Amino acid sequence: MVNTSDFSKRLQKILNFYSVTATSFSEKIAFNRSTISHLLSGRNKPSLEFVMKVLQAYPEVDLYWLLNGKGTFPTQSNKTSLSLVKKDTSKTNKSTSLADTTEKQMVINPEESAIERIVIFFKDGTFKQYNTPQ
Repeated sequence: MVNTSDFSKRLQKILNFYSVTATSFSEKIAFNRSTISHLLSGRNKPSLEFVMKVLQAYPEVDLYWLLNGKGTFPTQSNKTSLSLVKKDTSKTNKSTSLADTTEKQMVINPEESAIERIVIFFKDGTFKQYNTPQ
């Protein structure tokens, strides 16, 4: 169960981190300003739709941190490492889900690393892969 008092503190921390007002925050996530006010005051609990819109608009926000206060904000992976997703070779190039991928984290040192592959994931579940010429 989400503690509304603690949730409102975490929501305020997001606003402070991005230096945005509640009004501009509500515009960015396309949510009613009064709903933001009620969440900040602890009057209401967040809906799933609200949480998903926050996560979509602000990728540095971690779901578990937002709901439970566990984890970090902004997420460590977005501050210090690059997430590389490897395609499962048994799947076709049509689409892949997070459940079908293996995630690997590594710290990037630009002097020692070269880009091997770039993968762009689209909202419809498809992706496009670009490899460097050999």
